[in-house]
Amino acid sequence: MPDRRPLRRVVPVLLAALLVIGAVGPAVASPETLKRGLSNLAFGPLDFALSPVTGTTGVYRNLQDIDDTMAVRVVYAIPGVVWNTAFNMGGSVLRTFTGLLEVVPGILLLPFEADMDPIFAPPERAPALIDEEIGTFSVKIGINYTD
Repeated sequence: MPDRRPLRRVVPVLLAALLVIGAVGPAVASPETLKRGLSNLAFGPLDFALSPVTGTTGVYRNLQDIDDTMAVRVVYAIPGVVWNTAFNMGGSVLRTFTGLLEVVPGILLLPFEADMDPIFAPPERAPALIDEEIGTFSVKIGINYTD
């Protein structure tokens, strides 16, 4: 009876390659997937570290925009900061894992000049404490995932 262990290793790799090829969108001649993956991978942990800051500033802005009584504002503040901080921490973890998932397809798609849609879109459209374009690289750190 032939040994099927090497086949068991090759089949998942082939299935993953087919999924990546199937997820590729229209060709747009850019390394956007790789840049996005590296950005998410590099800045996701910084988002996690800045989550208490973004959570608190989000609650502060919300308290300025609502027309509730002072009692409601006081009662809302502490649970709101805890909720926003935890939510931002979760978003930053998802951003980091998304970066891991996008780097490999980004490397594989680089010679083909193709791109794929973002797996996790909030880093591209949410406000951030630092939001700069350095050449062709987007630097977004301290993203507020609750906005």
